[in-house]
Amino acid sequence: MQTTSTVVVEGGRALLIDPAWMPDELDALAAALRELGLVVAEGFATHAHHDHLLWHPSFGDVPRWASARTAELAAVERDALVAALGAEFPAELVELMGRVDAGSPTFEVDLVVHDGHAPGHTAVWLPGPRVLVAGDMLSDVELPLPFWPDDVPAYERALEVLEPYARAARVVIPGHGDVGTDAFARWEADRRYLADVRRTGESDDPRRANPGMEDEYAHLRDVLA
Repeated sequence: MQTTSTVVVEGGRALLIDPAWMPDELDALAAALRELGLVVAEGFATHAHHDHLLWHPSFGDVPRWASARTAELAAVERDALVAALGAEFPAELVELMGRVDAGSPTFEVDLVVHDGHAPGHTAVWLPGPRVLVAGDMLSDVELPLPFWPDDVPAYERALEVLEPYARAARVVIPGHGDVGTDAFARWEADRRYLADVRRTGESDDPRRANPGMEDEYAHLRDVLA
């Protein structure tokens, strides 16, 4: 799934954004932080999908934030989110999954909240280095995914909200895919894809060839038909 985890460092403290998501990956992230001498101070979840709500005991019992809607969904839909992890997921990690509160990190970041990929979905903007942590948007491997509630207009509005950040970003970090320096080009590709399917029912976006994306393309065509 080419899942990313982001560590924002200020003065030896670490803010973990979407630490993900398989147990061995969480173990490795915890080990890497120890080796770097970084102390986890806070966490942040960009949205209420199971692969973005994880945590590890080694990260500590620290504040974990999300948008108000994300925190609400993480609580209300907890049973379904836990089920999505699978029956063999370690119990200690299941217990920590989704324990987020509505609020903002104390780090120098700006939260950009919208309802594109999920209600209350949040991008995190680092104004100093001009880094855009985009959550599950602006991916180079995934097509735009207005999964829930299949609200394509909400996704289109979210792109409008993200446009100035995509134009300004030196680096973009998608929830799935590759870190890049082409944030605005990705933004244009996403807008073009939705516009093409809305207008003609067709798109030649090369991401259709990636695993799982042809089904998502077909789904979008059905939603917009």
